[in-house]
Amino acid sequence: MSSYVMAEIEYSSIAENAVIMYDAPSLRADKLYVASLYLPVEIVVNVEGWAKVRDSSGSLAWVEKKALSPQRYVVVTVPLADIHQSADMSSTLVFQAEENIVMEWLDSDAQGWVKVRHSDGQTGYVKVSQVWGS
Repeated sequence: MSSYVMAEIEYSSIAENAVIMYDAPSLRADKLYVASLYLPVEIVVNVEGWAKVRDSSGSLAWVEKKALSPQRYVVVTVPLADIHQSADMSSTLVFQAEENIVMEWLDSDAQGWVKVRHSDGQTGYVKVSQVWGS
């Protein structure tokens, strides 16, 4: 029996528009950048009222927990991601999404695929290798 414990990666998203990201868990800390609504982030550390998060570029920053939502989103990390009707490369291509487009994460029940919804309402499946946040 293995003594290793698998920690589940905890994803969240930015719940408000123009959220300030800091270099330490304090409003007096240096401001690093402003995050957009729905930006997916991975929670690395939780401290009272604050979360240290990683974004799709690998950058680490602190954000007030009240600015986070449990609603999950993914961001396209390739120049053009193909979104299919089902979790199968040979299924109908529903639409394509350009790099840095954020889509709502709906499900990841199919191995290697994520079901997503674009802001215009279209849904489909994208390869996990084409997005970050799943």
